[in-house]
Amino acid sequence: MDTASLIDILEQDYRRFPQEQTFDIYAEDVYFKDPLNEFRGLEPYRRNIAFIERWFQQPQLDLQAIEAASDRIVTRWILSWTTPLPWKPRIAIAGWSELEVNERGLIQSHIDYWHCSKLNVIAQHFWPQQANGRASSDPE
Repeated sequence: MDTASLIDILEQDYRRFPQEQTFDIYAEDVYFKDPLNEFRGLEPYRRNIAFIERWFQQPQLDLQAIEAASDRIVTRWILSWTTPLPWKPRIAIAGWSELEVNERGLIQSHIDYWHCSKLNVIAQHFWPQQANGRASSDPE
């Protein structure tokens, strides 16, 4: 698959996240890592997306930018959701993904980085003013 087609599919997947994701753009042995998870394989990747769809309310993945260079794609995004607690806090994480594409045009590595700490994400559940998704020491 060529890079332009891959970018078009990624843009569509971000818009409808987490529903109807295009899993066939990922290698069978895709490597995934974020601040909470690390695994290899398409099936664990599918389960991770299914977990978000099942347990998070109103999940939304807003694509801010997408850049490609040879075998690498970088996306910048804001992930937000409502946590199913009685007070229904709205959580937001700003971050970026670094995707590596193999010689067949499939994503072989997907690594997510956050502009905030895990502690900030927990704090957002109790102090909504933390909901900018950035730690106070993060650059703007």
